[in-house]
Order: sequence, then structure tokens, then C-alpha cells
Amino acid sequence: ENTNCCSEWERRVTLIKQGKCPEDGWDESTIELFLHELAIMDSNNFLGNCGVGEREGRVVSGLVARRHYRLIHGIGRSGDISAVQPKAAGSSLLNKLTNSVVLDVIKLAGVRTVTSCFVVPMATGMSLTLCFLTLRHKRPKAKYIIWPRIDQKSCFKSMITAGFEPVVIENVLEGDELRTDLEAVETKIKALGAENILCVHSTTSCFAPRVPDRLEELAVICANYDIPHIVNNAYGVQSSKCMHLIQQGARVGRIDAFVQSLDKNFMVPVGGAIIAGFNESFIQEISKMYPGRASASPSLDVLITLLSLGISGYKKLLKERKEMFSYLSSELKKLADNHNERLLDTPHNPISLAMSLKNLNETNDAAVTQLGSMLFTRQVSGARVVPCGSVQTVNNYTFKGFMSHANDYPCAYLNAASAIGIKKQDVDVFLKRLDKCLKTFRKEKMQI
Repeated sequence: ENTNCCSEWERRVTLIKQGKCPEDGWDESTIELFLHELAIMDSNNFLGNCGVGEREGRVVSGLVARRHYRLIHGIGRSGDISAVQPKAAGSSLLNKLTNSVVLDVIKLAGVRTVTSCFVVPMATGMSLTLCFLTLRHKRPKAKYIIWPRIDQKSCFKSMITAGFEPVVIENVLEGDELRTDLEAVETKIKALGAENILCVHSTTSCFAPRVPDRLEELAVICANYDIPHIVNNAYGVQSSKCMHLIQQGARVGRIDAFVQSLDKNFMVPVGGAIIAGFNESFIQEISKMYPGRASASPSLDVLITLLSLGISGYKKLLKERKEMFSYLSSELKKLADNHNERLLDTPHNPISLAMSLKNLNETNDAAVTQLGSMLFTRQVSGARVVPCGSVQTVNNYTFKGFMSHANDYPCAYLNAASAIGIKKQDVDVFLKRLDKCLKTFRKEKMQI
């Protein structure tokens, strides 16, 4: 027993000294003991503490206190989310450790030369907004953001919320894939003037048939014209290909920051993101732009998760995700062939797949969206059906063919993704239910 206690103590000391994710995951009792040790370092948990301020870590509900392991003070100070709070030494240590462990995992995932990152208690869209607002002070004349189109509302609204005008660059169709129009990007930069452009806002992870932007080429353009480059890497940490693109972009050109979601990459509750980059001083500028203190919940969630997984556990999840992508791809292709459809050829997208719905689209106008409803009522979540020609207005900008990332994509289609945590059972059940739904439509068509 003494040996075990010593071993657990050594593991906790090593974590604090090195700030790296442990190779092997910790058991729950070790993690809980460590969190309780951090909590007793916060003033609200001192015996005989006398608080006379307005923010003293007072919590009425014992249930709420236990839910947060009595780490009540949050992180940062009023002027800097990364600053140490003297009366919350435990929470401050938690914050520093989490950022250090997350940085270690980002390097492991493929961006080896990243120098700094921090967890922010906002999802990806608002975290992108924070990056844009930080750039505003560096480029006071700028009012435009160059944005290769991706039909996802939050990344579009992140630019509007920051007070900038998105300049939408339509994608080019290469085979089935929608890819970055580099010529259009450069032409627009010349037309608007580099000094009037806040940044290029590119994307890695996305729904097929759109594929990750040509990050290396965009990074070179940004370097040549001295324009900042912010990358939306929402669920890209789980993909070695997305992370390689970021690493290469930073090597050959310019990437100022890349933003990723906590929930999508680390399987924790929604509400946090990681802002990372290659220039430590710029990442610190972004952290100082965050007004006020912040909730420690996202930091706590991701630290608990990474300590429980360890490096070996997270690597195993990444490997399983890749294997499931291959399995989903091959099985979805078979199903598509059986229904006289086809799996769209999108080799540059490492996470998402798309299957054509041409025959379904010919049945009637509502058939495609009806398929989406049928799948949802059969408890299939995450699959997206994309009809042809839908129009949507977002913040007074009208997008034709919304959700398809193009004005006139050649066919309607269905999306499915192999994201971290997916199991073979998920794939098999999805394919079985999709097959039954498509057979229902085929039967109805024959009756007509």
C-alpha cells in the first residue's frame, strides 16, 4: 500500500514538474485525489477563511460545489485569462497544467512546432471572434476578412460578430471535390489592398465534398502579402492529415493561430476551445484580450479526460478513428452501389464522406429532406442530407446552395463522418437503417 501511495504521489509531482500528458492514463481515484489537493489550495476552502469581497467563491449548493470539485474561483484575473489569481492557487495551477498538457497533445497529434496555446471557455466560433478582435489592434485600417466558403454558420458569424466584412471566395469543383480557389484569393487581395484585409480565414475539418483548404499555398500567399492567417481547425486535432496541413503551412508560410473545439476532439461537454499558434507573444495577446475571469469547467473537463486517457489512450482513439473511417468508406460504397448511387470521390477529406442521392432527388423535391427526417426519427444523429439549390440568408448574406459549400453542386447527397470515439457498431447500425430507408423510397417509386 505504501508503495502504491508513493507511486501515485510521484505521478502527480511529475505532472506538475513536466506539464506533459502522462504516457499511461491515471485511474479515477488518483485523478480525484489530485483535484482535491488542488482545491484545498484555493482560499474559499481554507479553514477559518474570512472573505469580505464580492467574489469569494461562495457556493450555496453542496451538489454544485462537488460537481466542480470545490474549484470555484475560475481561471485568470479581470485583465488576463492566463494570469495567476493569488487567492486561487489551486485553480491557477489547474489552468497552467491544462494548457501545458493540451500543448503536449497538439504536438503529439502532428503540429510539432506549436509554441503556445490556451483553453478558452467558449466554443470555436466565439474563439475565432476573439482572434479577429485581437488582430483589429494590429491592423486598424483593415475591414475585410478573406474567407474560402464553408457552409457552417458559426465560423461565418464569428467574422460578423467581430465587426468585419467577410469576402466570400467560392470554391472550385475538381472531380467531386470542392477545393480552394487560390487564384481568386490572390485576385481579391490585390483588388482590396493587403492593408485593408484583416486576415485570411481558412478551414481544415469540413463536411465532404468540401475538403480542407490548400493551407500551404494560402500560408505562402499570406506571407508574401504580409496578411495574418487564422485557421478554423474545429475538429481537426483528431486527423493527422489536418494537423500535417497546419504544420506544413507554418513551415512554408504564415499561420498566426489555429482554433479547435474541445468537445469534438476530446469528447468533453460543449463549451470550450483551444487557441494555439507558433508565436507565443501573439497567443498571449489573444488571451489578454479576453475580458474578465473565466469558467474553469472546460479546463477541468479536458484535464480529467487527458489524465484518464494518457498518451497511449489518446493515440489508441486516433488509430481507431482512422480504422473506422476506412471501414465506413468501404461499407458506404457498397451500400451506394446497391442503390444505384455512388460514394463521392473525396480523397482529400480525412473525416467526412458523402454519398450521392441522385435517384432520390428525382423522386420528388421533398424526398431528400424527408430522408433526413426518417434517419433522425430512427435515432441516427450526425448524418446530414443536402438537397440541391437550397437558399439561406445568414446575417444579411444570401448563400445559394447552402450546406453544399457551392452555388450549384451537381447532385444532392448525404454526409456521414468517422469522428473520434465512433465504434463499429455505430457504423453497422447506421448503414442498416439507411439501407431500410432507401429501400422504402425505392418501393414507393415502383408503386408510382
